[in-house]
Amino acid sequence: MARIMMITGASRGIGAAIARRAAEAGWDVAVNYHGSHDAAEAVAADIRERGRRAVALKADMASEADVTELFTAVDDQLGPVDALVNNAGINHKAANADLDAADFDRLFAVNVRGAIIAAREATRRMAGRGGVIVNVSSVSARTGGGPGGTLYAASKGALDAFTIGLAKELAPQGIRVCGVRPGMTETDIFENTIGLEGARRRASQNVPLARLAEPSEIAGLIIWLCSPEANYVTGANVDVTGGL
Repeated sequence: MARIMMITGASRGIGAAIARRAAEAGWDVAVNYHGSHDAAEAVAADIRERGRRAVALKADMASEADVTELFTAVDDQLGPVDALVNNAGINHKAANADLDAADFDRLFAVNVRGAIIAAREATRRMAGRGGVIVNVSSVSARTGGGPGGTLYAASKGALDAFTIGLAKELAPQGIRVCGVRPGMTETDIFENTIGLEGARRRASQNVPLARLAEPSEIAGLIIWLCSPEANYVTGANVDVTGGL
């Protein structure tokens, strides 16, 4: 029987890398996106070329209605999920003194509430069967983030706490819950801040391995956590930071 994985925010970056690695590991994949339809369809096409089923489905993770409809669409087109990767997230750079409450609401709606509601929907489908939920956090949950990054860091800290608590809650049902905390990774998250070249320079100076991570290096750990080889791993928030 095919195993089905849903990945939120999977049209590019780490999410797209997870989707492609999942297909290589034998998963059928639901590729969620919010704004990048063509990119999501390209990821789904790559998965089909690898011989697996894939659908690209639009949903705003800040909307409870969108999230519930997303899971219903996956039920109809692929089947109930066996693994959920909560990868969707947004960033916002601002000093706390300049913070707008609307920015706070939007960021936490996507990064925290959306992940919690998606986990709820996944849990309802995994009940009696088991499954895996992986929450993609950030090293900033430990460090507090850089200048202007405290709100993002706070949202990821909330996600880490949720991972630990949900893992304990769902363990009796055979559902594992883990978190992954990437460090500086070569994605477009830096576009509106220091830029990719700036990120590379910063990594060379501050990261012990002296480079950015490749998205596939984050994806590899997540696919392992979703595999039977990780059957005794739950409640863990795992750093993938190059030693940062």
